[in-house]
Amino acid sequence: MTRIAFLGLGHMGLPMAVNLMRAGHDVRGFDLVPAALDAAAQAGIVIADSGADAASAADVVITMFPAGRHVIDAYEGGLLAAAPPGTLFIESSTIAVDEAQVAHELALRAGHRSVDAPVSGGVVGAENGTLAFMVGGSAEDFAAALPVLEIMGARIVHCGGPGLGQAAKVCNNMILAVSQIAVAEAFVLGERLGLEHQALFDVVSQASGQCWSVTTNCPVPGPVPTSPANREYRPGFAGALMAKDLGLALQAIEQTATDARMGRLAQEIYALFAAGDGARRDFSGIITEIRDASSRR
Repeated sequence: MTRIAFLGLGHMGLPMAVNLMRAGHDVRGFDLVPAALDAAAQAGIVIADSGADAASAADVVITMFPAGRHVIDAYEGGLLAAAPPGTLFIESSTIAVDEAQVAHELALRAGHRSVDAPVSGGVVGAENGTLAFMVGGSAEDFAAALPVLEIMGARIVHCGGPGLGQAAKVCNNMILAVSQIAVAEAFVLGERLGLEHQALFDVVSQASGQCWSVTTNCPVPGPVPTSPANREYRPGFAGALMAKDLGLALQAIEQTATDARMGRLAQEIYALFAAGDGARRDFSGIITEIRDASSRR
């Protein structure tokens, strides 16, 4: 049994913590949001008085925070000091590559071990323990984190040194955003040409256009009953989170002088989407924006 502090018990963090608890680990959690604490307590998670309190007797500390500044502030604000020497910090927030590297250095200077391990797979993956983890850190720290990550995920990939898990995540989500927009545009084009949704799905899902945005996150109701389109675009993966991740992608594009025109355009599109109701809807709901804009032409 491993003593695990799980900090950040939101839509993703709570089911991840619950899976660790159900696997027999001693899990203590904390979140700044009272409603999240209530939900965690109802799920059986032992609630600590603070993040530092949760970390004070932990073998492993997992953080799932909204942004990089929250991670660094927590690390510098007492979390690293509270943890026993040699604690393994698993940073599973989606943050900038350079922020992940700063967090890693802070942990090492405080006498701890550290990996960045952002996730892909959404709330359903968190609930089912089928997340994908992209891990950055030393081979030794990756090996130490693996037994914990395997409880929460179905695919765990060591991407290289510190920060490279975040690098893989930002690249993956840029692809995801571009493909989701392309799929949405294709379905709207099909509508305007007279194609039935099911007919287009039956072709694309078995042809060269096949991708996750079609076969899992299909943006129209019907062909994939479990997609958010059948639940009025309740997330899933909210538009605000996609806009945030694309902001990180844009930052990386600019830092590396990469000619990524599709990535830049996707960032612009999702930033507009998230500025309105799209912030709280699944990111596949971008199809409604495309449909509305097409109707105005």
